[in-house]
Amino acid sequence: MAAEDVTQLLLAWRGGDKAAFDRLLPLVYDELRRLAHHYMLDERRGHLLQTTALVHEAYVRMVGLERDWEGRRHFFAAAAQVMRRVLVDLARRREAGKRGSSLLVPLEDGIEPAAPERTADLIRLDDALAALEQVDPRKAQVVELRFFGGLTIDETVEVLGLSHATVERDLKLARAWLRKEMAAPA
Repeated sequence: MAAEDVTQLLLAWRGGDKAAFDRLLPLVYDELRRLAHHYMLDERRGHLLQTTALVHEAYVRMVGLERDWEGRRHFFAAAAQVMRRVLVDLARRREAGKRGSSLLVPLEDGIEPAAPERTADLIRLDDALAALEQVDPRKAQVVELRFFGGLTIDETVEVLGLSHATVERDLKLARAWLRKEMAAPA
C-alpha cells in the first residue's frame, strides 16, 4: 500500500469526494485487520466478535466521521480509536445488561462481549484514559497513538510533532498515572 495513495484518497474525501472513502478501503483493509487482530488478542478465547466484524463496524463508524485527516498515520490512529470504542461500547452494554437494563440492542446478532474480568478491565482502562485526557490531553493522546493506534514511538513523534524524549517521558508518566488510577477503588 502506497502511503501517498492513502493520503491522496483521504485528501479527496476531505475535499468532498464521497467515493474516495470507498476506494480507500481496499488499500487499508489489511492494516485495519492487523489493528483489529491486535485488539482481539486481549479478548477471551471464543469471543464471538471476530476481527473482520470489528474492522467492518469500525469502518461503518468512520464513514460518518467528519475528520480532517492529516494522512495515513492519522487515519490509522483514528481507526484504532474507533475500534477501541466499539469494544468499550460492547463492554459497557454487557455491564448494563448485568444490571438488568432492557434497553440493550446488540451491535450485531451473535456478538458476545468479552469475559467479565476483561470487560471490567477494558471499562476501567477507558475511564482512566478519559480522566488522563482531562488532566493531560497530550499524554492521553500519546498512549492512544502508541498502544491503541499501534504506532511506533518514531511514528508517534512524527504525528504529534514532539521529540523522541518527550514521547518516551510522556509514556512513562502516563503508564504510572494509569496504573495508579486503575488501582484506586471504584
